[in-house]
Amino acid sequence: MAFSGLIAGLGNPGAEYRNTRHNFGFMAIERLLRESAETKGRLPAKLSGNRDNFELWKADFGEGDTASAEWLLLKPLTFMNGSGEAVLAVSSYYRINSWRILIVHDELDLPPGRMKMKKGGGSAGHKGIQSIEHRLGTADFFRLRLGIGKPEQGRALSHVLEPFAAAELETVEKCLSAALHSMLLFIRTGAAAAQQFCNSFSL
Repeated sequence: MAFSGLIAGLGNPGAEYRNTRHNFGFMAIERLLRESAETKGRLPAKLSGNRDNFELWKADFGEGDTASAEWLLLKPLTFMNGSGEAVLAVSSYYRINSWRILIVHDELDLPPGRMKMKKGGGSAGHKGIQSIEHRLGTADFFRLRLGIGKPEQGRALSHVLEPFAAAELETVEKCLSAALHSMLLFIRTGAAAAQQFCNSFSL
């Protein structure tokens, strides 16, 4: 079956990581899954099994009388540094070209309340993006970068693995709503409209 594309949210599996900054991508995918369920009146169909190193769903984002627009939604379960394994496995099996892949992830180089979308470019040290670039053999995919801000010098690892602070939660919620809008624009209208919205968004 042909799918329109793949959207993958990055994070770490396990309850201890659930609301950490490094799981911003997981949180965005969960928001998109919920939007699909509410719009269609049913949960997206899960395609992954117990032996897979990922969770995978198919979701239809067609509107009204428009043609079906089924997309694959992915959460790698290999921990951040192995994210590329799941992205490669799914994109290869379903024959998804790299330019139809959107990766959603946390971004140290953007402050909270900002997000950016780009195609290609460097990883800025993000281990999940590095893994995907390595496994796919290309950097030619889209990234939705959700700002978490830089910590004090030398605290990057602990910063990304800490839960969002209480003072950040309102900003996080607004960013997730904006990320949802961005993903829907990417799906329904295209990358240009999604990038324009993302790159001008600020709280």
